[in-house]
Amino acid sequence: MLKLETRPQPSKLMSLASPLLALAITTVLGIALFMLLGKDPARGLQMFFWEPIKSAYAWSELGIKATPLVLIALGLAVCFRSNVWNIGAEGQFIVGALAGGWVAMQATPDTGRGIVVLILAAGIAGGMAWAAITALLRDRFNANEILVSLMLVYVADMLLGFLVYGPWKDPNGYNFPQTISFLASTKVPRLFDGLRVNIGVLIALASVLAFWVLLFRTYAGFALQVGGLAPAAARYAGFSSRRALWTALLISGGMAGLAGALEAAGPLGQLTPYVPAGYGFAAIIVAFVGRLHPVGIIFSGVLMSMFYIGGELAQSRMGLPKSITGVFQGLLLFSLLACDTLINYRLRWHRKH
Repeated sequence: MLKLETRPQPSKLMSLASPLLALAITTVLGIALFMLLGKDPARGLQMFFWEPIKSAYAWSELGIKATPLVLIALGLAVCFRSNVWNIGAEGQFIVGALAGGWVAMQATPDTGRGIVVLILAAGIAGGMAWAAITALLRDRFNANEILVSLMLVYVADMLLGFLVYGPWKDPNGYNFPQTISFLASTKVPRLFDGLRVNIGVLIALASVLAFWVLLFRTYAGFALQVGGLAPAAARYAGFSSRRALWTALLISGGMAGLAGALEAAGPLGQLTPYVPAGYGFAAIIVAFVGRLHPVGIIFSGVLMSMFYIGGELAQSRMGLPKSITGVFQGLLLFSLLACDTLINYRLRWHRKH
């Protein structure tokens, strides 16, 4: 019979192979799911793994989906490495979109393209301010950051609804809950004519490099990680746990807010009740599948984007429900959690006597 045995030390090989094994298991389970639903498994896998990358337009759409996921996941990686559990990046994403959207709505026909910088800066500030609420309550009252950050997601969602149904509603929008369409000067510049992908992709790639340097080449990044791995050792070394808490949450909130501003002034072009797209929650999976490493987050962000696009295509072309995207995301997460067991344990065959 098979038994789990504790390894003498964690396996580095399994740490790298676990996400790949989890993806393989997710694919096998996806095939079984398509068969149970009476759909062609080959066509289903084509929707998820081929259609999102088969053309330049497909890669453009993939970049649009991957940009917010990578940005948010980078901020979450800093939090999780610091043992700060920010689960409310979705709320920080929404507030970042609101702050950036407000700046965009102040533009006039004479406004120059420089306002895009202000929009993105406002998004970062909005996300940081929303994350600061969690940091303050954790710091001053020892409130659980998981619950606080998560509940603030619903507050941010209600704030968005209040504004687009009320003060910010477009008076010429036929009573639809939406703001005015942002002027062309406020839109995030696109990289190529005829494609929707914008400079957000370049910002995400630059952020990956910046976070790699922060985490693995700076004293501040070392202090953050020591505080997460060994709080007692961090205190002995003179590292401030309060500073680590505030730094991690503000960085994470700022990255989520930046993603929100890019989304509002990019593909959306206005604010509606549909700004929340679940990126803040999906980015948690992206961060862990990417092993909380900036480079790994690029690949996991692209993979999760393929699930988003594949789910939309499966819905429109195969008649599958909208929830199929969430099903694949959940399968990947649970498969990863199961495979991660093999990092500290190994399977051994024991004969029955």
